[in-house]
Amino acid sequence: MLGPAPPVVRTHTFAVPQETLVLKVPPHQHSALRARLAAGSFEWREVPHALFSIRGEGAVVTLYRSGKLAVQAPDPALFLARHTDLDAGDAAPARPARAHEPADDSIVDLNEPLVGSDETGKGDYFGPLVVAAARVEPAQVAELSAAGIADSKKLSDVRALRLAAMLRDKVDHVIHRLDPPEYNRTHAEVKNLNPVLARLHARAIAEVAKPGDRVLVDQFANERVMREALEGVDVRLHQAHRAERNLAVAAASILARAEFLLALDELSKAYDVELRKGAGAPTDAAGVEFVGQHGQAALEQVAKCHFKNTAKILARVR
Repeated sequence: MLGPAPPVVRTHTFAVPQETLVLKVPPHQHSALRARLAAGSFEWREVPHALFSIRGEGAVVTLYRSGKLAVQAPDPALFLARHTDLDAGDAAPARPARAHEPADDSIVDLNEPLVGSDETGKGDYFGPLVVAAARVEPAQVAELSAAGIADSKKLSDVRALRLAAMLRDKVDHVIHRLDPPEYNRTHAEVKNLNPVLARLHARAIAEVAKPGDRVLVDQFANERVMREALEGVDVRLHQAHRAERNLAVAAASILARAEFLLALDELSKAYDVELRKGAGAPTDAAGVEFVGQHGQAALEQVAKCHFKNTAKILARVR
């Protein structure tokens, strides 16, 4: 006799939209910005009335003579965080996340809860990898929207920390983090980060979701990876690029970002070195200072050592 049918995990995927972020760059920062971008593998283009323009990694970035910087990309704030020292918070204020985005009636029903899951720290050399899942009830949507819940990458650190403090009191949530020592051991074994990230997402979702809940995850790999990680968990899974536009995923992104920031601050204080976010030149400088004080082996305790930053740092201290 056949047993009960296993839970079905349904998936949906969506096209990657482009967004444009515009901010003002003071003249004294133009040369430094050009130098930072020159370190990447970008195509340099000539654009009328522009000091320079680049294309690559799905982005088009143009600095005009007026000092206006236009960044067009699937996630312009993330591009800025990875490749520049500029703060996306200096652009126009972030639009609060909306409960109906991504716009697909099969994803969001305002009459039922939604679990959102997101990660942070994946592109940061120092600090942990963090995943958070948040369960938002229909009755909470208006309050959270009014509070300004938005994609954490579009918020200042201070704002993200304040909103996270509010969210920890308001919504059911679970946070899991992979600190650098465990991260380095795990990456050395599996080499591919996506299955590890999927397991962290699945663990957080399974702990916060109730049977039959809808779940929305910011898609980071082939949709099969997340579906397999959630096998046997009774949820209705949806995956979308730029899912942080949804209120529940935005809440999760803020909770994850705050945990990352607090962990980075703890490490900085423990080792008496200001460990920087991202993976750019300031990060390398912090790494050189760290190795000078604590030695190469100690990097395993604070950094994701497979990043190219490690080789650049060690080349500067030898």
